[in-house]
Formats: sequence, structure tokens, C-alpha cells
Amino acid sequence: MLKRIAWAGLGGGLIAGVFLFGVTMALKDLSPAENKYGALFGYASMFLGFSLIFVAVKQQRDVAQGGVIRFLPALAMGLGITLIAGVIYVMAWEVTLATTGMDFAGTYGDAMIEAARAKGVSGEELAAVETRTRKFVDMYRNPLFRMPITLTEIVPPGLLVSLVSASLLSNSRFLPARANA
Repeated sequence: MLKRIAWAGLGGGLIAGVFLFGVTMALKDLSPAENKYGALFGYASMFLGFSLIFVAVKQQRDVAQGGVIRFLPALAMGLGITLIAGVIYVMAWEVTLATTGMDFAGTYGDAMIEAARAKGVSGEELAAVETRTRKFVDMYRNPLFRMPITLTEIVPPGLLVSLVSASLLSNSRFLPARANA
């Protein structure tokens, strides 16, 4: 089971991480307003990578456990895969930032302030938005703050896929193992 968790986590993390690096490199010169689909592509790559959760749990159920797996062990497998993939994804983001020299937090902060201005925020309220945004930007530049935030991007899709996979595959009649002919 641990071997399947490790391989699926590595594979899922590489799929999401390589995609993150590639898309960021390709779109690094776009402003947040111009990059409307980056998040969509990012989450699509996460779900693609997390399809390995389903594959690993099904293999565990069909090959190693004779066609039966309970919900909690299946969920634990999915969460283990999510954790490994998440660590790889965080490392990919750190490599991306180091490689591009991109000031993601600064650019994102400027976009947040401009969005507030576009909504008509002004005066003390705008000053408060600017203060909160600048504080976030300063904190984001610290890797010990940035890494857990990056991890929170990839964990929810992994949790969702883990729950769905465990729910479906804990029913031994769902996609049963094929008998060797």
C-alpha cells in the first residue's frame, strides 16, 4: 500500500508541478487581469494528477486485497497521495519563483488594490485595503508563510478526489476486478 501511495503521490505531484512550472513560464509576462485562465488550467492539472488516487486505490482493492477495500483505508490512501503530491507541488512553485524571479505577491497585491479602486473604494477604506495588501505581500515573501499557503491550493482537490474515490471503490461491485481469462 505504501508503495502505491508513494508512486501515485509522486506522479500526481509531478503532473501538477510540471504543469504549474510550464504554464507559469509561458504566462509570466501577463498581468493577473490578462491571465484569466491560469487558475482554471492549474486546477485542471491538479485533478488530472489526482486521477492517480482513483487508480492507486482501485489497484490496491483489486490486486492486493482481493477486490475489497473499506472506506477509511481507501480515504487514507487518497490523503497520503494528496500529501506527497502537495509537497511536490509546493517545491515546484518554489522552483518556479526562483527560476523566473517573478514577484508574484507584489503583482497580485497591485492587482487587488486596482480591483478595489475599480469598485469605487477610496479614502480611508482604500488605505486600509492597501495596508492589508502590503502586509500580505511582505508575509508572502517569507517561504515559511508562502509554502503552507501554496499547499492549501492543492489539498482541497486532493481531498475531494480522495472522498469520491473512497466512496465509489469501497463498493466492491463498482468496477469489479476482472477475472483472469
